[in-house]
Amino acid sequence: MGVVWTIVLGFVIGVMAKFLHPGKENMGFIVTVLVGIAGSFLAGVIGQFLGWYQAGEGAGFIASVIVAVILLVIYGKFRTPPAAPPTPPAT
Repeated sequence: MGVVWTIVLGFVIGVMAKFLHPGKENMGFIVTVLVGIAGSFLAGVIGQFLGWYQAGEGAGFIASVIVAVILLVIYGKFRTPPAAPPTPPAT
């Protein structure tokens, strides 16, 4: 049941991050879940290491969304832009 809960929370965090991040990311369901899970994991490791909160506190959820937004910004910087359509030859 822990894996299902992780996927559900990852999806919720990923969707919230996409809602808060300006711009359009062409990401599917799986990438959204992965960004949410990564944001949650990194926020948990960093927040607990620095002693800001303990596991299960509400601050961890907020930090997870913030880190997921940061990951979306990084994703947007490294994502390749879509190819421009070819221009017709001049006549």
